[in-house]
Amino acid sequence: MYKHILLAIDFSANTENIVARAVKMVSQHSAKLSLVHILDNIPMPDTSYGTIISLGDESDNSLLEQEKTKLNVLGEKLSVPENQRWLIWGTPKDEITTLAAQEGVDLIVIGSHARHGLALLLGSTASGVLHHAPCDLLAVRLPQE
Repeated sequence: MYKHILLAIDFSANTENIVARAVKMVSQHSAKLSLVHILDNIPMPDTSYGTIISLGDESDNSLLEQEKTKLNVLGEKLSVPENQRWLIWGTPKDEITTLAAQEGVDLIVIGSHARHGLALLLGSTASGVLHHAPCDLLAVRLPQE
């Protein structure tokens, strides 16, 4: 039985597929759901990696505010309390696995694209999380974009 499920979301085109699978797992196990979105693609010049971004404070960074809004809208839709939503700037595999360990998560749900050739050798977020996670991982296979 899973008691605490962490949904790691990147807001790609296939977000709904990943969310649906996580919601199904939460329902089947009567588990608590938490959300995390890792910022690894927007500049944050005065912030170190591994920084948890406050969802309540406003900044003058429009990209950051857009990401906060997306996470909060999803959190409200899924009835995830604010204290179970994280927006973190850093390397996805490191931040997801660190958060899972800190919060006592026993299942991480994440999207996974099929990888081939050089992309397979270099790895992916799902692969990195798989090899470092302190708990089980459900990698939802996504169609190639």
